[in-house]
Amino acid sequence: PDNAALKITGSVESEIGWAGDKLRSMDTIDAEYTGKDGETKTYTGIAINDLLDTAGPVAEATMLVLVADDGYSAEVTLAEVQPCADCIVAFDDAGFRSVLPGLSGKAQVKGLVEIQVK
Repeated sequence: PDNAALKITGSVESEIGWAGDKLRSMDTIDAEYTGKDGETKTYTGIAINDLLDTAGPVAEATMLVLVADDGYSAEVTLAEVQPCADCIVAFDDAGFRSVLPGLSGKAQVKGLVEIQVK
């Protein structure tokens, strides 16, 4: 939809977008992430793999680009995300963020608006 709060684009069977209230009504899980300050926080959100399954990455896809509303982006491999049961798109005050426990701090993208599959 035009008012999509989060979309998945690129090398997928069907590009898809969700309004914020639709995302917040989906089944959620909790994930813990320990930041560079050593503080562990618990986040609630939707499993990234569930969202990717809806879009259907093509067989050749190997990368995800996580894009923030301010233009920041971070790349992670599909091979890193697919086995990660607690990698989520988490809810926060400003909208959404990626929470990828065990991955680089750069992959924890605040203001997440798009996941590009490449």
